[in-house]
Amino acid sequence: MPGNSDRIKALMDFYAGLTPRQLADEARKLETLPMSERMMASVLLFGRWAESDPTAAMGFSNTMGFAGAFVRPTILQSWASTDPANAAKYYAANPREFAMMGMMGGGRGPMGGGQSPASIIASEWARQDPAAALAWAGTLTTDQAQAMTAVIGAVAQSDPPKAASILASMPGTDKTEGYASIATKYGALDFNAAQTWVRTLPAEAQAAALASAIGGLANTDPQAAAKQVALMPAGDAKDGAVAIVAGDLARANPQVAADFIKQQDSEPAQQNSMRQLMPTWVAQNPTAALAYANSWPAGAVRDSALLPYIMSNNTAAPTDLVNVAETVTDPGSRDRALGMAAARWMREDPAAAKAYVQQSSTLSDTAKQRILSGRGMGRRGGP
Repeated sequence: MPGNSDRIKALMDFYAGLTPRQLADEARKLETLPMSERMMASVLLFGRWAESDPTAAMGFSNTMGFAGAFVRPTILQSWASTDPANAAKYYAANPREFAMMGMMGGGRGPMGGGQSPASIIASEWARQDPAAALAWAGTLTTDQAQAMTAVIGAVAQSDPPKAASILASMPGTDKTEGYASIATKYGALDFNAAQTWVRTLPAEAQAAALASAIGGLANTDPQAAAKQVALMPAGDAKDGAVAIVAGDLARANPQVAADFIKQQDSEPAQQNSMRQLMPTWVAQNPTAALAYANSWPAGAVRDSALLPYIMSNNTAAPTDLVNVAETVTDPGSRDRALGMAAARWMREDPAAAKAYVQQSSTLSDTAKQRILSGRGMGRRGGP
């Protein structure tokens, strides 16, 4: 049926009317779908199945081979959203079923979105009974800190002061992630109150927590967040806050974000901010974005602007991108930039691209081999 939103709604309605046995039949059909549709349908199907017969859904996932690791987080989260106590018991009794989540789910994506199994359960449990969730998290021997942080984060979504009170009552474990989670939510809801709370924290934790609070403020008022960043002392915490604020400023007005970055005294902050600014600006005005990158003197900051310019520019001719890439000063970063540009050129004119690579005096021999073998996007050093 036309319309992706209507298609998703219809699929949800369809799965909602099926028995667990019928859901098992439908799960067997997922392999016949294109990957993009399979992923969407898997989330809806296994999420529904976990609400009606979670152990059967888990059992089926164990027959799916590697693909089972992708649906297990969905099953666990859906199960915990309605019956966290039994989801926790299953996890405790079958920890090896979730081992891949720990090994491969550290980033973002379909394998847990960076959450451990314990964090998924704790987060869902905290939405229903924070005290019970915290008590359960305290019994864990694996991923205890992540589970407790998940409880704090879930409570902080709607009640940062309560989350802060819970965190303060916890035993003397590392509370850094908990402070960051609360500060981000607090900063978005009431920055003045967040500042007051940050001042009550241990001295060594205040800078990072304040940076997180400013990051939360940037989601709602990036201009106000920029003013708060200016008041921070120099250091890693400020550098991190600068990049976050630059990203939120860029979504509203790339030129304002660009000016903000030039006002900073820290080169690492400027470099990290380019990764936030350039893709947004390139999408709106690639000519202005390139002019801004070239307004910087040759060096690390300019390089850090040119790489995301090349990566995110889908309108320029590959030859133009190659010309830009050749001006990158750091050898490793230049190889990366040329690899990205040449890979695009290979798709449009393979013969011309190969001739350029083979004759290039700019590319290293290693980079040439990587590009010609189809690995032109490989990450090799640089910003």
